[in-house]
Amino acid sequence: MVRSHSLGTRIADTIIVVSLTVIVLICLYPLWYTIMLSLSDKAAANAGLVRFWPVGFNWSSYRIILEDAQFFRAFGVSVQRVLLGGAINMMLTVLMAFPLSKVFPGRNAYMWYMVFCMLFSGGLIPAYIVVTSLGLQNSIWALIVPGAVPIFNVILVMNFFRNLPKELHEAAVVDGAGPWYTLLRINIPLSLPVLATVTLFSIVGHWNSFFDGLIYMSKPEYYPLQTYIQQLIVVVDPERLQGLSTDELIQLMKVSNKTLNAAKLVVAMVPILLIYPFLQKYFVHGIVLGSVKE
Repeated sequence: MVRSHSLGTRIADTIIVVSLTVIVLICLYPLWYTIMLSLSDKAAANAGLVRFWPVGFNWSSYRIILEDAQFFRAFGVSVQRVLLGGAINMMLTVLMAFPLSKVFPGRNAYMWYMVFCMLFSGGLIPAYIVVTSLGLQNSIWALIVPGAVPIFNVILVMNFFRNLPKELHEAAVVDGAGPWYTLLRINIPLSLPVLATVTLFSIVGHWNSFFDGLIYMSKPEYYPLQTYIQQLIVVVDPERLQGLSTDELIQLMKVSNKTLNAAKLVVAMVPILLIYPFLQKYFVHGIVLGSVKE
C-alpha cells in the first residue's frame, strides 16, 4: 500500500514537472523566436523560414538601430523618464497611501473618488488640451505629470499599510512619534515587498509607453525610446545610397521591416530583463499582501 502510494506520488510529480516545463517552453518560445528573427537574413525572414535558429545570420538590424544617433537620444529620454517618473510615482503613492490607510471622516469619499478615477478618464482630447495649455508639450514633464499618481499602486500600498500590526503604531504614538516619523521609520522599512512591486510597475509602465510620446511630442528628437522604435522603418533613400560603401549597401539589403521590428523588440526588452530579477523576489509577496483587505 505504501509502495503504491509512493509510486502514485512520483507519477503525479513527474506529470506536474513535465507539464510546467512544457508551459515554460511555450511561454519562452515567442521571445526566442523574436531574437532569432532579428538575427536572420531579410529573404529568410520574409519567406517565413525562421523557426528555432537564425537563417542567414547577420547583425544588420542592430547596426541600423545602434548607429543612429537618434536611438541614443531616445534612450536617454526614456532613462530620464523612468528615473523622474518612477521617483515621483513612488513619492506620491506613499504620501497618498499612508493617510488613506488610517480611519478619518470622509475617507470613504476619497476612496470612491480614487476608484472612479482609476476606472474612468477624461479622454484623450481633454488630456491633450490640458497638457498643451500647461505648456508641457515637447518636454519630459508631458510624459510624467499625467500619470504621476497611479491609483492602482496607491490601493496596493494602502492595503499593505493597513495590514501592518496596529501595536507598532500605538507604541510609536505612546513614545511621542508623529506621522512623519511613523511613516519613515516604521511603515516604509516594513513595506519593502509592496514598494518593490509598485516600483517595478512604474518602471515597466514608463519604459513601455509609446503613445503619449507620439501625441505630446511634435519633434522626433523628443521621442522616448518606445516611440522612436515604433516609428522606425527601413526607408531606402536614393540620395543616401550614393554615399554608402559596398559593404554598407550589402548590409542594408539584408534588412527588412520584419527583422528590424524584431530587433526593436529585443532592444526594448533588455533593460527590463536586467532589472526584473532584482525585484522578482518581492513581486508575488507584495502583490498578495497589498491586494488583501483586512
